[in-house]
Amino acid sequence: MPVIKYPRLRDPLFYEWDRKAQKCGLRHTIYAVNGDQYTGEWLDNLRHGKGTQIWKSTGTIYSGDWKFGKRDGYGAYSILDPETKEYKRVYTGWWENDRRCGRGTFFYPNGELYEGEWSNGVRSGWGKMHYKDGSTYEGQWLMDQPNGPGLLQLPNGNRYDGGWKDGKKHGPGKFFYPDKGQLLEGIWVADIPKCGVLVEFGREEAPAPPELPIPEIKLQDPAGVLAEAQAMFDDSHNE
Repeated sequence: MPVIKYPRLRDPLFYEWDRKAQKCGLRHTIYAVNGDQYTGEWLDNLRHGKGTQIWKSTGTIYSGDWKFGKRDGYGAYSILDPETKEYKRVYTGWWENDRRCGRGTFFYPNGELYEGEWSNGVRSGWGKMHYKDGSTYEGQWLMDQPNGPGLLQLPNGNRYDGGWKDGKKHGPGKFFYPDKGQLLEGIWVADIPKCGVLVEFGREEAPAPPELPIPEIKLQDPAGVLAEAQAMFDDSHNE
């Protein structure tokens, strides 16, 4: 006897449950099992578009752009102060693939501040760092350290304008001493001036000039001696 099978009038319930579980478009707050929560836009069950994520375990919050489940675009990242129970800004700027990338501002816990370019989560490119002692560095960065041309200004008015490598003064540079009315121009290696020329620079306006002026050089060929010394230490052309 033949068996006649009639088509189902509707799909099984688990198909409908699965369809409803897929998050796409603007949704209300979604809570994870660990207590994290997200409010914003979705695409194919991933955070995508504008949204705010709160991590319960760390008390941190990110509000901004998302792309396929990762922070990507412009956004702000803040942490919860355990004492005041208020959110404190940590970073505001651009992201790519869940890392700081592009221009952004980072607020350090000790009060220091960095404004500039980022790459792969670290300071890279042109930027300005404000240190807690009142000094500032503005220039090129690489792998989270000053690297390339840059200007360091100290709280007492002295400043260094020249090359940097791995966070230290390196290569040709000029160190201005307005308090003494002097200028040192030469070559630095790993933060140490190896050779150069020290000259008077605004001695008349200096608040604390040395008692005696810089003596005259008695070498037959001072320029030749300096050039030879500079050639020994200047490796900027090899970088």
